[in-house]
Amino acid sequence: MVSARPLARSFFARDPRQVARSLLGKVLVRGAGTRLRVGRIVEVEAYLGAADAAAHAAAGETTRNAVLFGPPGHAYVYLSYGLHYCLNVSCMPSGDAGCVLFRALEPVAGIKQMARSREIELAAADVRDPQILRRLASGPARLCQALEITRPRDNGGDMTAPKSGLWIGDDGFRAENIVTALRVGITKSAELPLRYYLAGNEFVSRR
Repeated sequence: MVSARPLARSFFARDPRQVARSLLGKVLVRGAGTRLRVGRIVEVEAYLGAADAAAHAAAGETTRNAVLFGPPGHAYVYLSYGLHYCLNVSCMPSGDAGCVLFRALEPVAGIKQMARSREIELAAADVRDPQILRRLASGPARLCQALEITRPRDNGGDMTAPKSGLWIGDDGFRAENIVTALRVGITKSAELPLRYYLAGNEFVSRR
């Protein structure tokens, strides 16, 4: 079992920039009981809604992006370039769009299961090798593969509730030395410094 308490919905009912920084160091949990996959959140990006040209909500509410408009604390999963799923959590009070994209996790538990989902063979010694483990969940697509996150399965799920099977918790870890940088892989609003990560962490996707 993971020793963490779920984050309250009020945690997410804030500006995505505040939520993004506060999420660093928290844990993302897949599963229930003893069959858990857990990763510490070490890199995220904030998306601001209508005022952010790179955000899916910039053009207004649609069937596809409805999760972004509330309530907060729910999973928004989309397919990137028709190939890879990416996970976000909705922010802001209902009616206002915003979200945080998960970019990288530091594997904590369920490492062998993550490796199987990523089709990576791990030797016994590999579970202690950061250079090998960073291949599991360093990057938005990789972490979704490692935790078997898909739009049909998880979009709209309540990330404040463990019974949903995909939730975010606080295990007491306190993040320090947070770096603010430009977002990655976008062309619109690319000048906004809305990527946040833990300085010196080996599992960040890009420094």
